[in-house]
Amino acid sequence: MSLDAFLRHLHVDIDQNKPADWEVDWEDAPLAYKLYRGLPTVPLSAEIPLTLEGRVSPSMPALREIGHFLWYTYGLTQFSQSVFWSDPAEQTADLSSTCRRFAPSGGGLYANELYVYLKLDDLPAGVYHYDAAHHRLVLLREGHFDSYLARALGGRCEVSACFAAVFVSAMYWKNFFKYHNFSYRLQGLDAGVLIGQLLEVAKRYKFASGVYFQFLDRAVNHLIGLNENEESVYAVIPLSVEPAVTWFGVGSDGGTMGSAAQLGQELPAVRHDHYVRSRRMVEYPMLIRMNEASRLDSRESFRQVGEGRTAEGGDRAVALPPVKRLSYDLASACRKRYSPAMDFALAKVSRLQVAALLHEATASFPYWNDLDGAHGRPPESRVSLHGCLHHVEGVPDGAYRYDRSAHALRPIRPGDHRFRLLQGTPPDIVNLFQVPLCLHVSGDKEHYKSELGYRGYRIQQMEAGMLVQRLLLAASALGMGGHPLLAFDAAVCDEIYRLTPQGKTSLIQIAVGPYRHRPRLQGGLHV
Repeated sequence: MSLDAFLRHLHVDIDQNKPADWEVDWEDAPLAYKLYRGLPTVPLSAEIPLTLEGRVSPSMPALREIGHFLWYTYGLTQFSQSVFWSDPAEQTADLSSTCRRFAPSGGGLYANELYVYLKLDDLPAGVYHYDAAHHRLVLLREGHFDSYLARALGGRCEVSACFAAVFVSAMYWKNFFKYHNFSYRLQGLDAGVLIGQLLEVAKRYKFASGVYFQFLDRAVNHLIGLNENEESVYAVIPLSVEPAVTWFGVGSDGGTMGSAAQLGQELPAVRHDHYVRSRRMVEYPMLIRMNEASRLDSRESFRQVGEGRTAEGGDRAVALPPVKRLSYDLASACRKRYSPAMDFALAKVSRLQVAALLHEATASFPYWNDLDGAHGRPPESRVSLHGCLHHVEGVPDGAYRYDRSAHALRPIRPGDHRFRLLQGTPPDIVNLFQVPLCLHVSGDKEHYKSELGYRGYRIQQMEAGMLVQRLLLAASALGMGGHPLLAFDAAVCDEIYRLTPQGKTSLIQIAVGPYRHRPRLQGGLHV
Protein backbone atom coordinates (compact mmCIF):
# COMPACT_ATOMS: atom_id res chain seq x y z
CA MET A 1 0.00 0.00 0.00
CA SER A 2 1.26 3.48 -0.84
CA LEU A 3 1.67 5.99 1.97
CA ASP A 4 -0.94 8.28 0.41
CA ALA A 5 -3.45 5.42 0.28
CA PHE A 6 -2.60 4.54 3.87
CA LEU A 7 -3.37 8.07 5.08
CA ARG A 8 -6.55 8.17 3.00
CA HIS A 9 -7.80 4.95 4.60
CA LEU A 10 -7.17 6.45 8.04
CA HIS A 11 -9.99 8.91 7.34
CA VAL A 12 -12.37 7.61 4.70
CA ASP A 13 -12.30 3.85 5.27
CA ILE A 14 -11.42 3.04 8.86
CA ASP A 15 -12.22 -0.67 8.45
CA GLN A 16 -9.40 -1.00 5.91
CA ASN A 17 -6.84 -0.24 8.61
CA LYS A 18 -6.82 -3.70 10.14
CA PRO A 19 -7.26 -7.27 8.88
CA ALA A 20 -10.75 -8.72 8.97
CA ASP A 21 -9.58 -11.48 11.34
CA TRP A 22 -7.79 -9.09 13.72
CA GLU A 23 -8.51 -9.99 17.35
CA VAL A 24 -7.32 -7.98 20.32
CA ASP A 25 -5.31 -10.13 22.73
CA TRP A 26 -6.25 -8.44 25.99
CA GLU A 27 -4.42 -11.09 27.99
CA ASP A 28 -1.16 -9.92 26.40
CA ALA A 29 -1.94 -6.19 26.38
CA PRO A 30 0.97 -3.82 27.04
CA LEU A 31 1.09 -1.59 30.08
CA ALA A 32 -0.24 1.93 29.71
CA TYR A 33 3.11 3.27 30.89
CA LYS A 34 6.73 2.52 30.11
CA LEU A 35 8.91 1.02 32.85
CA TYR A 36 12.70 1.29 32.69
CA ARG A 37 14.71 -1.21 34.71
CA GLY A 38 18.10 -1.01 36.40
CA LEU A 39 18.59 2.77 36.14
CA PRO A 40 19.01 5.51 38.77
CA THR A 41 15.71 7.00 39.90
CA VAL A 42 14.70 10.26 41.58
CA PRO A 43 11.44 10.21 43.58
CA LEU A 44 9.14 13.20 43.13
CA SER A 45 7.02 14.89 45.75
CA ALA A 46 3.62 13.27 46.20
CA GLU A 47 2.26 16.26 48.15
CA ILE A 48 0.44 17.63 45.13
CA PRO A 49 -1.15 21.10 45.45
CA LEU A 50 -4.92 21.02 45.02
CA THR A 51 -4.95 24.29 43.09
CA LEU A 52 -2.70 25.90 40.48
CA GLU A 53 -4.08 29.41 40.92
CA GLY A 54 -2.48 32.43 42.59
CA ARG A 55 1.09 31.85 41.48
CA VAL A 56 3.44 34.81 41.51
CA SER A 57 6.06 35.87 38.95
CA PRO A 58 8.15 33.02 37.58
CA SER A 59 11.36 31.90 39.22
CA MET A 60 13.71 29.00 38.63
CA PRO A 61 11.70 25.95 39.73
CA ALA A 62 12.97 23.37 42.16
CA LEU A 63 12.61 19.61 41.73
CA ARG A 64 9.48 19.68 43.91
CA GLU A 65 7.70 22.01 41.48
CA ILE A 66 8.84 20.00 38.46
CA GLY A 67 7.25 16.95 40.04
CA HIS A 68 3.96 18.76 40.45
CA PHE A 69 4.16 20.11 36.91
CA LEU A 70 4.72 16.62 35.45
CA TRP A 71 1.95 15.10 37.57
CA TYR A 72 -0.62 17.64 36.38
CA THR A 73 0.60 17.14 32.82
CA TYR A 74 0.70 13.34 32.54
CA GLY A 75 0.68 11.70 35.96
CA LEU A 76 -1.67 8.94 37.11
CA THR A 77 -4.26 11.16 38.73
CA GLN A 78 -7.38 9.07 39.34
CA PHE A 79 -8.36 5.49 40.05
CA SER A 80 -11.83 4.55 38.87
CA GLN A 81 -14.00 1.46 39.18
CA SER A 82 -17.17 1.19 37.10
CA VAL A 83 -19.88 -1.46 36.85
CA PHE A 84 -21.13 -2.61 33.44
CA TRP A 85 -24.16 -4.89 33.25
CA SER A 86 -23.12 -7.88 31.11
CA ASP A 87 -26.52 -9.58 31.46
CA PRO A 88 -29.22 -7.47 33.12
CA ALA A 89 -31.70 -10.36 33.04
CA GLU A 90 -29.34 -12.52 35.09
CA GLN A 91 -28.26 -9.54 37.21
CA THR A 92 -24.60 -10.15 36.33
CA ALA A 93 -22.12 -7.35 35.90
CA ASP A 94 -18.48 -6.75 35.07
CA LEU A 95 -16.20 -4.54 37.13
CA SER A 96 -13.78 -2.31 35.25
CA SER A 97 -10.81 -0.77 37.08
CA THR A 98 -8.67 1.88 35.42
CA CYS A 99 -6.04 4.48 36.23
CA ARG A 100 -6.74 7.78 34.54
CA ARG A 101 -4.75 10.89 33.68
CA PHE A 102 -5.97 14.44 33.18
CA ALA A 103 -5.24 14.22 29.44
CA PRO A 104 -7.59 11.73 27.74
CA SER A 105 -6.33 9.02 25.41
CA GLY A 106 -7.89 6.80 22.77
CA GLY A 107 -9.07 3.65 24.53
CA GLY A 108 -7.33 4.81 27.72
CA LEU A 109 -4.09 3.30 26.34
CA TYR A 110 -1.80 6.37 26.65
CA ALA A 111 0.50 5.60 23.75
CA ASN A 112 2.69 8.64 24.42
CA GLU A 113 5.60 9.02 26.83
CA LEU A 114 7.25 12.06 28.43
CA TYR A 115 10.99 12.66 28.62
CA VAL A 116 12.59 15.80 29.97
CA TYR A 117 16.04 17.39 29.78
CA LEU A 118 16.48 19.16 33.12
CA LYS A 119 18.98 21.69 34.46
CA LEU A 120 18.05 22.39 38.07
CA ASP A 121 20.04 23.38 41.14
CA ASP A 122 18.90 20.36 43.16
CA LEU A 123 19.21 17.66 40.49
CA PRO A 124 22.05 16.36 38.29
CA ALA A 125 21.64 17.79 34.80
CA GLY A 126 20.58 15.23 32.24
CA VAL A 127 17.82 13.53 30.28
CA TYR A 128 15.14 11.77 32.30
CA HIS A 129 12.05 9.68 31.68
CA TYR A 130 8.93 10.58 33.64
CA ASP A 131 7.84 7.30 35.22
CA ALA A 132 4.13 7.98 35.69
CA ALA A 133 3.51 4.64 37.40
CA HIS A 134 5.81 5.55 40.30
CA HIS A 135 5.77 9.37 39.95
CA ARG A 136 9.53 9.59 39.65
CA LEU A 137 12.29 10.47 37.22
CA VAL A 138 14.53 7.83 35.67
CA LEU A 139 17.98 9.06 34.62
CA LEU A 140 18.74 8.02 31.03
CA ARG A 141 21.77 10.18 30.21
CA GLU A 142 23.60 12.52 32.60
CA GLY A 143 25.22 15.75 31.45
CA HIS A 144 24.69 19.16 29.86
CA PHE A 145 23.44 18.99 26.28
CA ASP A 146 22.49 22.59 25.48
CA SER A 147 24.60 22.82 22.33
CA TYR A 148 23.57 19.37 21.11
CA LEU A 149 19.85 20.03 21.57
CA ALA A 150 20.08 23.53 20.10
CA ARG A 151 21.60 22.11 16.92
CA ALA A 152 19.03 19.28 16.85
CA LEU A 153 16.40 22.04 16.80
CA GLY A 154 18.17 23.72 13.90
CA GLY A 155 19.74 26.50 15.94
CA ARG A 156 16.31 28.09 16.41
CA CYS A 157 16.11 27.99 20.22
CA GLU A 158 18.07 29.56 23.08
CA VAL A 159 18.36 26.27 24.94
CA SER A 160 20.87 27.84 27.34
CA ALA A 161 18.06 30.18 28.50
CA CYS A 162 15.76 27.22 29.27
CA PHE A 163 15.72 25.16 32.45
CA ALA A 164 14.05 22.21 30.73
CA ALA A 165 12.98 20.71 27.43
CA VAL A 166 10.12 18.22 27.31
CA PHE A 167 10.02 15.49 24.66
CA VAL A 168 6.66 13.93 23.73
CA SER A 169 7.08 10.55 22.04
CA ALA A 170 4.79 7.93 20.51
CA MET A 171 5.34 4.30 21.52
CA TYR A 172 3.85 2.30 18.66
CA TRP A 173 2.89 -0.98 20.27
CA LYS A 174 0.97 0.59 23.16
CA ASN A 175 -2.09 1.12 20.98
CA PHE A 176 -1.24 -0.84 17.82
CA PHE A 177 -2.10 -4.04 19.72
CA LYS A 178 -5.73 -2.87 19.76
CA TYR A 179 -6.19 -0.51 16.80
CA HIS A 180 -3.67 -1.94 14.31
CA ASN A 181 -2.71 0.68 11.66
CA PHE A 182 -5.41 3.08 12.84
CA SER A 183 -3.12 3.67 15.82
CA TYR A 184 -1.00 5.97 13.64
CA ARG A 185 -3.80 8.54 13.57
CA LEU A 186 -4.47 8.11 17.28
CA GLN A 187 -0.84 8.61 18.28
CA GLY A 188 -0.72 12.08 16.74
CA LEU A 189 -4.04 13.14 18.26
CA ASP A 190 -3.09 11.78 21.69
CA ALA A 191 0.25 13.59 21.48
CA GLY A 192 -1.61 16.82 20.70
CA VAL A 193 -4.00 16.40 23.63
CA LEU A 194 -0.98 15.83 25.88
CA ILE A 195 0.80 18.92 24.51
CA GLY A 196 -2.37 20.96 25.01
CA GLN A 197 -2.50 19.87 28.66
CA LEU A 198 1.22 20.58 29.11
CA LEU A 199 0.89 24.12 27.73
CA GLU A 200 -2.10 24.90 29.97
CA VAL A 201 -0.22 23.68 33.05
CA ALA A 202 2.87 25.65 31.98
CA LYS A 203 0.75 28.83 31.85
CA ARG A 204 -0.27 28.31 35.49
CA TYR A 205 3.38 27.88 36.49
CA LYS A 206 4.26 31.03 34.49
CA PHE A 207 6.66 29.05 32.30
CA ALA A 208 7.36 30.43 28.84
CA SER A 209 7.21 27.70 26.18
CA GLY A 210 7.59 27.04 22.48
CA VAL A 211 6.58 23.94 20.53
CA TYR A 212 8.98 22.48 17.96
CA PHE A 213 7.37 20.02 15.56
CA GLN A 214 10.46 20.03 13.31
CA PHE A 215 13.83 18.78 14.52
CA LEU A 216 16.49 16.27 13.60
CA ASP A 217 14.64 13.11 14.59
CA ARG A 218 17.52 10.70 14.80
CA ALA A 219 19.62 13.15 16.80
CA VAL A 220 16.83 13.69 19.37
CA ASN A 221 15.99 9.98 19.60
CA HIS A 222 19.71 9.24 19.95
CA LEU A 223 19.98 11.70 22.84
CA ILE A 224 17.20 9.90 24.73
CA GLY A 225 18.23 6.41 23.65
CA LEU A 226 15.07 5.39 21.80
CA ASN A 227 14.79 2.51 19.36
CA GLU A 228 13.12 4.15 16.34
CA ASN A 229 11.42 0.87 15.42
CA GLU A 230 9.56 1.03 18.73
CA GLU A 231 9.19 4.70 19.57
CA SER A 232 9.96 8.18 18.25
CA VAL A 233 9.73 11.76 19.50
CA TYR A 234 6.86 13.78 17.98
CA ALA A 235 7.45 17.21 19.57
CA VAL A 236 10.00 19.10 21.67
CA ILE A 237 8.81 21.79 24.09
CA PRO A 238 11.55 23.84 25.81
CA LEU A 239 10.55 25.69 29.00
CA SER A 240 11.97 28.90 30.43
CA VAL A 241 11.30 31.44 33.16
CA GLU A 242 12.73 34.20 30.98
CA PRO A 243 9.82 35.81 29.09
CA ALA A 244 12.15 37.41 26.52
CA VAL A 245 13.67 34.12 25.37
CA THR A 246 14.05 33.82 21.58
CA TRP A 247 12.15 30.74 20.46
CA PHE A 248 12.60 30.69 16.72
CA GLY A 249 15.52 32.99 16.00
CA VAL A 250 17.70 31.75 13.18
CA GLY A 251 21.15 30.66 14.32
CA SER A 252 20.55 31.32 18.02
CA ASP A 253 22.59 29.13 20.35
CA GLY A 254 23.15 26.55 17.68
CA GLY A 255 26.85 26.45 17.00
CA THR A 256 27.95 24.68 13.85
CA MET A 257 25.05 22.96 12.12
CA GLY A 258 25.26 19.39 10.94
CA SER A 259 23.09 16.52 9.81
CA ALA A 260 21.34 14.20 12.24
CA ALA A 261 23.96 11.51 11.55
CA GLN A 262 26.87 13.90 12.22
CA LEU A 263 25.28 15.19 15.41
CA GLY A 264 24.59 11.70 16.69
CA GLN A 265 28.28 10.82 16.45
CA GLU A 266 29.04 13.29 19.23
CA LEU A 267 27.31 11.16 21.86
CA PRO A 268 27.75 7.44 22.55
CA ALA A 269 24.69 5.31 21.93
CA VAL A 270 22.71 4.24 24.98
CA ARG A 271 20.21 1.40 25.13
CA HIS A 272 18.22 0.80 28.27
CA ASP A 273 16.15 -2.18 29.32
CA HIS A 274 12.44 -1.46 29.62
CA TYR A 275 9.33 -3.51 30.31
CA VAL A 276 6.09 -3.44 28.31
CA ARG A 277 4.53 -6.74 29.56
CA SER A 278 3.47 -8.02 26.11
CA ARG A 279 5.19 -11.24 25.07
CA ARG A 280 3.67 -11.69 21.62
CA MET A 281 4.26 -8.49 19.70
CA VAL A 282 3.47 -8.43 15.98
CA GLU A 283 5.13 -6.23 13.40
CA TYR A 284 3.78 -2.83 12.31
CA PRO A 285 5.60 -2.10 9.02
CA MET A 286 3.29 0.74 7.91
CA LEU A 287 3.91 2.69 11.10
CA ILE A 288 7.66 2.33 10.61
CA ARG A 289 7.36 3.40 6.96
CA MET A 290 5.35 6.48 7.92
CA ASN A 291 7.89 7.38 10.59
CA GLU A 292 10.74 7.03 8.10
CA ALA A 293 8.91 9.11 5.48
CA SER A 294 8.24 11.81 8.07
CA ARG A 295 11.81 11.95 9.35
CA LEU A 296 13.87 15.14 9.03
CA ASP A 297 17.63 14.68 8.62
CA SER A 298 18.86 18.22 8.03
CA ARG A 299 17.97 21.76 8.98
CA GLU A 300 17.26 22.55 5.32
CA SER A 301 14.12 20.39 5.63
CA PHE A 302 12.53 22.73 8.21
CA ARG A 303 9.66 24.85 6.92
CA GLN A 304 7.24 27.53 7.99
CA VAL A 305 3.75 27.41 6.54
CA GLY A 306 1.56 30.08 5.03
CA GLU A 307 -1.96 31.05 5.90
CA GLY A 308 -4.60 28.34 5.68
CA ARG A 309 -7.46 28.37 3.20
CA THR A 310 -10.04 31.02 3.97
CA ALA A 311 -13.27 29.42 5.10
CA GLU A 312 -16.45 30.37 3.33
CA GLY A 313 -18.38 32.76 5.50
CA GLY A 314 -21.35 34.42 3.85
CA ASP A 315 -23.17 37.48 5.09
CA ARG A 316 -25.51 35.80 7.56
CA ALA A 317 -24.30 35.05 11.05
CA VAL A 318 -25.70 34.16 14.45
CA ALA A 319 -24.02 36.66 16.73
CA LEU A 320 -22.93 35.24 20.06
CA PRO A 321 -23.10 37.32 23.24
CA PRO A 322 -19.80 38.99 24.15
CA VAL A 323 -17.93 37.05 26.82
CA LYS A 324 -14.64 37.34 28.64
CA ARG A 325 -12.12 34.55 29.11
CA LEU A 326 -13.29 32.01 31.66
CA SER A 327 -11.73 32.39 35.07
CA TYR A 328 -11.41 28.88 36.44
CA ASP A 329 -9.08 26.73 38.49
CA LEU A 330 -7.35 24.38 36.03
CA ALA A 331 -6.77 21.77 38.73
CA SER A 332 -10.48 21.68 39.55
CA ALA A 333 -11.48 21.51 35.86
CA CYS A 334 -9.04 18.63 35.33
CA ARG A 335 -10.46 16.68 38.26
CA LYS A 336 -14.05 17.21 37.04
CA ARG A 337 -13.36 16.44 33.37
CA TYR A 338 -15.58 13.56 32.31
CA SER A 339 -16.15 11.67 29.05
CA PRO A 340 -19.88 10.87 29.29
CA ALA A 341 -20.10 8.32 26.42
CA MET A 342 -23.66 6.96 26.90
CA ASP A 343 -24.26 9.22 29.93
CA PHE A 344 -25.19 12.42 28.10
CA ALA A 345 -28.55 13.82 29.23
CA LEU A 346 -30.21 16.21 26.82
CA ALA A 347 -30.96 19.53 28.48
CA LYS A 348 -31.26 23.09 27.31
CA VAL A 349 -27.90 24.78 26.71
CA SER A 350 -27.90 28.57 26.58
CA ARG A 351 -26.38 30.70 23.87
CA LEU A 352 -24.17 32.26 26.56
CA GLN A 353 -22.74 28.83 27.44
CA VAL A 354 -21.98 28.12 23.78
CA ALA A 355 -20.34 31.53 23.45
CA ALA A 356 -18.18 30.94 26.54
CA LEU A 357 -17.20 27.43 25.42
CA LEU A 358 -16.13 28.39 21.89
CA HIS A 359 -14.45 31.64 22.93
CA GLU A 360 -12.42 30.03 25.71
CA ALA A 361 -11.33 27.04 23.62
CA THR A 362 -10.09 29.18 20.73
CA ALA A 363 -8.72 32.06 22.83
CA SER A 364 -6.54 29.65 24.83
CA PHE A 365 -5.34 27.84 21.69
CA PRO A 366 -2.69 30.26 20.22
CA TYR A 367 0.85 29.24 21.15
CA TRP A 368 4.42 29.79 19.95
CA ASN A 369 5.44 27.15 17.42
CA ASP A 370 7.95 26.63 14.66
CA LEU A 371 5.31 26.50 11.92
CA ASP A 372 4.49 30.18 12.40
CA GLY A 373 7.84 31.27 13.83
CA ALA A 374 8.04 34.94 14.72
CA HIS A 375 4.85 35.66 12.75
CA GLY A 376 2.71 34.24 15.54
CA ARG A 377 -0.32 33.57 13.32
CA PRO A 378 -3.37 32.10 15.08
CA PRO A 379 -3.31 28.30 14.57
CA GLU A 380 -6.99 28.33 13.57
CA SER A 381 -5.65 29.15 10.12
CA ARG A 382 -4.80 25.42 10.05
CA VAL A 383 -7.53 23.82 12.18
CA SER A 384 -11.00 25.25 12.78
CA LEU A 385 -14.24 24.45 14.59
CA HIS A 386 -17.55 23.37 13.08
CA GLY A 387 -20.57 22.09 14.92
CA CYS A 388 -24.10 20.72 14.66
CA LEU A 389 -26.22 22.40 17.34
CA HIS A 390 -29.54 21.20 18.71
CA HIS A 391 -31.73 22.44 21.54
CA VAL A 392 -29.53 25.50 22.14
CA GLU A 393 -31.47 28.45 23.50
CA GLY A 394 -31.55 31.31 21.01
CA VAL A 395 -29.77 29.39 18.22
CA PRO A 396 -31.74 27.62 15.46
CA ASP A 397 -30.88 23.95 14.98
CA GLY A 398 -28.27 23.60 12.27
CA ALA A 399 -24.69 23.13 11.16
CA TYR A 400 -22.36 26.06 11.76
CA ARG A 401 -18.76 27.21 11.53
CA TYR A 402 -17.40 29.19 14.47
CA ASP A 403 -15.87 32.47 13.30
CA ARG A 404 -13.52 33.47 16.08
CA SER A 405 -12.68 36.90 14.67
CA ALA A 406 -16.37 37.88 14.63
CA HIS A 407 -17.29 35.70 17.62
CA ALA A 408 -20.23 34.39 15.65
CA LEU A 409 -21.70 31.19 14.22
CA ARG A 410 -21.73 31.08 10.42
CA PRO A 411 -24.75 29.03 9.27
CA ILE A 412 -24.03 26.26 6.76
CA ARG A 413 -27.08 23.98 6.80
CA PRO A 414 -30.27 24.48 8.86
CA GLY A 415 -32.04 21.66 10.65
CA ASP A 416 -31.48 18.82 13.07
CA HIS A 417 -28.55 16.70 11.82
CA ARG A 418 -28.36 14.24 14.70
CA PHE A 419 -29.86 11.33 12.75
CA ARG A 420 -27.34 11.69 9.91
CA LEU A 421 -24.47 12.01 12.39
CA LEU A 422 -25.65 8.96 14.32
CA GLN A 423 -25.71 6.88 11.13
CA GLY A 424 -21.94 7.29 10.96
CA THR A 425 -21.31 6.83 14.70
CA PRO A 426 -21.46 3.54 16.63
CA PRO A 427 -24.69 3.82 18.68
CA ASP A 428 -23.20 1.91 21.61
CA ILE A 429 -20.49 4.55 22.17
CA VAL A 430 -22.31 7.89 22.18
CA ASN A 431 -26.05 8.51 21.88
CA LEU A 432 -26.01 11.69 19.80
CA PHE A 433 -29.76 12.17 20.31
CA GLN A 434 -28.83 13.23 23.87
CA VAL A 435 -26.10 15.63 22.74
CA PRO A 436 -26.82 19.33 22.10
CA LEU A 437 -23.36 20.18 20.70
CA CYS A 438 -21.66 17.83 18.25
CA LEU A 439 -18.44 19.65 17.36
CA HIS A 440 -15.83 18.81 14.73
CA VAL A 441 -12.24 20.00 14.37
CA SER A 442 -11.56 20.39 10.66
CA GLY A 443 -8.38 20.90 8.69
CA ASP A 444 -6.76 20.90 5.26
CA LYS A 445 -7.18 17.62 3.36
CA GLU A 446 -3.62 17.80 2.07
CA HIS A 447 -2.33 18.57 5.59
CA TYR A 448 0.29 21.00 4.19
CA LYS A 449 1.94 18.11 2.39
CA SER A 450 3.48 20.39 -0.26
CA GLU A 451 5.38 22.26 2.48
CA LEU A 452 5.86 19.69 5.23
CA GLY A 453 5.68 16.35 3.42
CA TYR A 454 4.29 13.40 5.35
CA ARG A 455 5.33 15.06 8.60
CA GLY A 456 2.51 17.54 7.95
CA TYR A 457 -0.06 14.84 8.63
CA ARG A 458 1.05 14.06 12.17
CA ILE A 459 1.52 17.80 12.90
CA GLN A 460 -2.07 18.39 11.82
CA GLN A 461 -3.28 15.61 14.09
CA MET A 462 -1.33 17.10 17.00
CA GLU A 463 -2.80 20.56 16.47
CA ALA A 464 -6.28 19.04 16.30
CA GLY A 465 -5.61 17.26 19.59
CA MET A 466 -4.38 20.48 21.19
CA LEU A 467 -7.65 22.22 20.31
CA VAL A 468 -9.64 19.22 21.56
CA GLN A 469 -8.04 19.46 25.00
CA ARG A 470 -8.90 23.18 25.21
CA LEU A 471 -12.52 22.29 24.39
CA LEU A 472 -12.63 19.58 27.04
CA LEU A 473 -11.20 21.86 29.73
CA ALA A 474 -13.60 24.68 28.84
CA ALA A 475 -16.55 22.25 28.87
CA SER A 476 -15.51 20.98 32.29
CA ALA A 477 -15.19 24.52 33.63
CA LEU A 478 -18.77 25.17 32.43
CA GLY A 479 -20.11 22.02 34.11
CA MET A 480 -20.48 19.99 30.91
CA GLY A 481 -18.85 16.81 29.65
CA GLY A 482 -16.96 16.25 26.42
CA HIS A 483 -16.38 12.98 24.60
CA PRO A 484 -13.84 12.91 21.71
CA LEU A 485 -14.52 10.25 19.08
CA LEU A 486 -12.76 9.05 15.94
CA ALA A 487 -15.30 6.35 15.08
CA PHE A 488 -17.40 8.66 12.91
CA ASP A 489 -18.06 9.00 9.20
CA ALA A 490 -15.96 11.96 8.09
CA ALA A 491 -17.58 11.95 4.63
CA VAL A 492 -21.01 12.60 6.16
CA CYS A 493 -19.67 15.48 8.24
CA ASP A 494 -17.77 16.95 5.29
CA GLU A 495 -20.98 16.94 3.27
CA ILE A 496 -22.96 18.57 6.08
CA TYR A 497 -20.41 21.37 6.46
CA ARG A 498 -19.66 21.64 2.70
CA LEU A 499 -15.96 21.16 3.42
CA THR A 500 -14.92 19.26 0.29
CA PRO A 501 -15.02 22.27 -2.09
CA GLN A 502 -12.79 24.09 0.40
CA GLY A 503 -10.24 21.26 0.40
CA LYS A 504 -10.95 20.52 4.07
CA THR A 505 -12.10 17.52 6.07
CA SER A 506 -13.36 16.66 9.56
CA LEU A 507 -10.53 15.36 11.76
CA ILE A 508 -12.20 14.47 15.05
CA GLN A 509 -15.67 14.62 16.60
CA ILE A 510 -16.36 15.91 20.12
CA ALA A 511 -19.78 15.53 21.72
CA VAL A 512 -20.38 18.19 24.39
CA GLY A 513 -23.29 18.64 26.76
CA PRO A 514 -24.84 18.00 30.19
CA TYR A 515 -24.57 14.48 31.57
CA ARG A 516 -25.40 12.13 34.42
CA HIS A 517 -22.64 10.23 36.20
CA ARG A 518 -22.83 6.47 35.90
CA PRO A 519 -22.35 4.51 39.14
CA ARG A 520 -18.63 4.31 39.85
CA LEU A 521 -16.10 4.56 42.62
CA GLN A 522 -13.40 7.12 41.92
CA GLY A 523 -10.57 8.59 43.95
CA GLY A 524 -7.68 10.95 43.34
CA LEU A 525 -4.14 9.54 43.37
CA HIS A 526 -2.42 12.28 45.36
CA VAL A 527 -1.58 13.11 48.96
